[in-house]
Amino acid sequence: MTDTTTFLAYLPSPPQGVWYLGPVALRAYALCIIVGIVVAIVWGDRRWVARGGEKGTVLDIAVWAVPFGLIGGRLYHVATDWRKYFGDGADPIDALKIWEGGLGIWGAVAFGAVGAWIGCRRRGIPLPAFGDALAPAILLAQAIGRLGNWFNQELYGRETTLPWGLEIYERRNDAGQVSPGLIDGVSTGQVASVVHPTFLYELLWNVLIVVLLVVVDRRFRIGHGRLFALYVAGYCLGRFWIELMRSDAATQIAGIRINSFTSGIVFALAVAYFVFARKGREAPEELKSTRTRHSEDGTDGAVTAGNSAVAKGDEDPQEGDDKQADDKTADAEPADEKSTEKPVEEAGGSKTADR
Repeated sequence: MTDTTTFLAYLPSPPQGVWYLGPVALRAYALCIIVGIVVAIVWGDRRWVARGGEKGTVLDIAVWAVPFGLIGGRLYHVATDWRKYFGDGADPIDALKIWEGGLGIWGAVAFGAVGAWIGCRRRGIPLPAFGDALAPAILLAQAIGRLGNWFNQELYGRETTLPWGLEIYERRNDAGQVSPGLIDGVSTGQVASVVHPTFLYELLWNVLIVVLLVVVDRRFRIGHGRLFALYVAGYCLGRFWIELMRSDAATQIAGIRINSFTSGIVFALAVAYFVFARKGREAPEELKSTRTRHSEDGTDGAVTAGNSAVAKGDEDPQEGDDKQADDKTADAEPADEKSTEKPVEEAGGSKTADR
């Protein structure tokens, strides 16, 4: 146990992370994830509309992206911490207990992008543009989700004597077991250790990158997936040094935590995309979702804002312009042809000039 009498003041941990309403368990971790998702959808939709997209599109695509993201996040966590679920004495069923915590952000983003791609394809909008609109909102959702780690007393750093150190309490569950790692336990009030609040470091870093993304987006009007690449690079940069402060058990390669390797590799890929991707921002017409129409022959077709003039009929757009020009010329001619009759040579000359 750590003697706290030598310390001045510290950040406390919540006394518990799970509350029971009869047989129903309310888990802080799950609630934080849900709040983060709601915030991302609401703010992301506002950003999408501001860029020229249609209201409600983000919610439609989230129906695909969120489940994919949760599955991907869990798969990455289990794959990189497999001993916890498939090692000696472990219960593989625990790998399915996502409500107890454990989501790998890189797996969540990768699989979530697949789900978003499916949703974007169904709506006929470019995935890179959608990612740019959602990038700050996604990172803010990650910051909110980190509060769940605080309630669970997990993913903290090494011991410290800094005044903002985090107190980790012993917790006791209904079976009488006592441990600081009990998610469903209640604090005994006994401090087990004072550690770096890495959850707080990451939360603050994420909020900082969110602000930077918004500023950069407004000033430089970044598009074509480059703002999303900045989000990924910014997050990985912070996660790399925060990961080096963590003390919880994790898979390592050459003595380095696997998440540090992932941060470095993904950071390099994100920077490369930002440098080589197309510059500028998409036109609002590219962000409009497709709308179906029923043609005269009974077949369905997609009509986008950019090609609706062609889709409505078989006429070529140029022919339509020529027709409008002919109509204007006809309107300009006097109705009484006899009163404005001219010599054939003069009329022929005017026709030559019109060509």
